[in-house]
Amino acid sequence: MTLKQFLGKQFIDVIQWNEPEDGMLAYRYPMEDMEIQNGGQLTVRESQLAAFVNEGKIADVFRPGLHTLNTRNLPLLTDLLNWDKEFESPFKSDVYFFSTRLQIDQKWGTSTPITIRDKEFGAVRLRGYGIYSYRIADPRIFFIKVTGTRERYYSTELEGQLRETIVARMTDILASSDVSFLDMAKNQAALGQKIAEQMKPAFAALGLELDQFVVESISLPDELAKVMDQRIGMSMAGDLGRFTQFEAAESLEEAATNPGGAAGMGVGLGAGAAMAQAVMTQAKAAWNGGIQPVANAPSTDAAAPASTRFCIECGKSIPGRAKFCPECGKAQ
Repeated sequence: MTLKQFLGKQFIDVIQWNEPEDGMLAYRYPMEDMEIQNGGQLTVRESQLAAFVNEGKIADVFRPGLHTLNTRNLPLLTDLLNWDKEFESPFKSDVYFFSTRLQIDQKWGTSTPITIRDKEFGAVRLRGYGIYSYRIADPRIFFIKVTGTRERYYSTELEGQLRETIVARMTDILASSDVSFLDMAKNQAALGQKIAEQMKPAFAALGLELDQFVVESISLPDELAKVMDQRIGMSMAGDLGRFTQFEAAESLEEAATNPGGAAGMGVGLGAGAAMAQAVMTQAKAAWNGGIQPVANAPSTDAAAPASTRFCIECGKSIPGRAKFCPECGKAQ
């Protein structure tokens, strides 16, 4: 290296990073044609971690605080570069910052309904959605498996991977669950906790820590929801006979307040039909019970004569057993 090249080099004595926007998980500090001054200052703020990378490998990780960069507090980097303990010179290394604050309000949901076996309804299709939060816990794993040497990395780039992993694990849990769909509403918190427990290893494998997982809703697709509403309505009706009487009574009360309206006319017709049906029902029940209306019942005692009758000639009332009319003498 010529003297001109050496004098033209820039040395860094302060390294720090302020997150410019939400959702940025990793950032590579600009180091092109620059070297870090031995004895320089590294500032790592709360909710951050910093990593020194030499030749593609993470050498040292620094937690929040103010750090002086020298051979004493860069042991791994010193070993990699074979520094002598008395050697004091600028050095070249890449510095990456990682945001460790919680990435909140991350949404998950099923893109298509999940088909499971339900102990009460048989096979049903379910939809679910909710939120979760996570943070970077191990920058080494996160760097190796996720970000690599990229200049910036955002949470939106990780969203699809995490969401599909959650849905896959949720499908396995629901498929093996013996909780009926009707009981899932009261077990949503327990379901969320169970999914979180099974998801934590998958997050840890990426250097992440799952902080919170919430199941906001488990529901049916629209077409199945309509069928469920009909079933609930029939269950609420209970005794259909009493339900019909209740509706008729409600309609009569409404018609009484507006007797001249169309509602009153319709209610009158409906109430009349209901009353006629009730009378027919009672008559049928009486007939099946062996009791017949008197007007249609033929006499079963042929020997029992009527107490009085009318003359066939003059029409006067005569005793039932008389053979001649006492008025006109006509034989009967």
